[in-house]
Amino acid sequence: MTSRLSSLHLELLERLKLGFKSDALLEQALTHRSFSASHNERLEFLGDSVLNLAVSRMLFVALPDLPEGDLSRVRANLVKQDTLHRLAVDLGLSGLIRLGEGEMKSGGQRRPSILADALEALIGAVYLDSGYQVAEELVFRLFEPIEINPTMQAASKDPKTELQELLQARRYKLPIYRVIGILGAAHQQTFDVECEVTELSLMERGIGNSRRSAEQVAAQAMLKTIEENKL
Repeated sequence: MTSRLSSLHLELLERLKLGFKSDALLEQALTHRSFSASHNERLEFLGDSVLNLAVSRMLFVALPDLPEGDLSRVRANLVKQDTLHRLAVDLGLSGLIRLGEGEMKSGGQRRPSILADALEALIGAVYLDSGYQVAEELVFRLFEPIEINPTMQAASKDPKTELQELLQARRYKLPIYRVIGILGAAHQQTFDVECEVTELSLMERGIGNSRRSAEQVAAQAMLKTIEENKL
C-alpha cells in the first residue's frame, strides 16, 4: 500500500525513531478542529493520560528519595504547556499541523496551546498504534535532554498542582475537571471549565483560551474559595 505521508511526516517519524502502522492516525493527531471534523482532541485526551503515567514512572525511578508531593510538583512542571510547546517546536510540529484557513491566518501554527495539544495527541496516537511500551519509550526520549534532579521541586506550583496537593494531604479524591462549553470560532475559541471537589461539595468555573488555561483558572478559583471559607 502506498504511504499517504509527506516527506515532512517521514522526517518527523525519523526524528522520533518511530514507525506508524496507520498513516491516518498520525494525520489525525496533527489535525486541529478548525481543519476537519476528524481532529485530534480525543487523541489529546488519551495522550495526556499516557504522558502523565510515563513521566510519573520516569520521576519515580530518577528521584527515588523525593516524597509524593514534590514528585507531583516536578511532574506538573514537566507536563505543563510551556514545556510541551518547546518540545513540539523542537520536533517541527508547527509545519505539520493541519489548520483551518482562519486559524492559519491568525498564527495558529505557532500558538503554544495548539502545539502542546498536538504533541499530546501524537503520544495518544502512538499508544493506539503501537501500545503503551512504545509510547512510554517515546516520552522518555522526548524528555531525555531535560535534566531531572531533586532541585526541580523548587519550581513554583501552578494552581492545579497546589489544589491537588491540598486535597491529597487531606486524603480527598482528586478534583474533577469538566469542559462545560466551548465558545467562539474554531480559530478563536474560549473554554468554560468546571472544577469540582466532591468531599467539600464545591464547584468553581474557569474561562481560558485553551482547556489547560481554563482548568488553571478554575483551580485558582477553588483554592480561593477554600481559603476564604476556611474549609
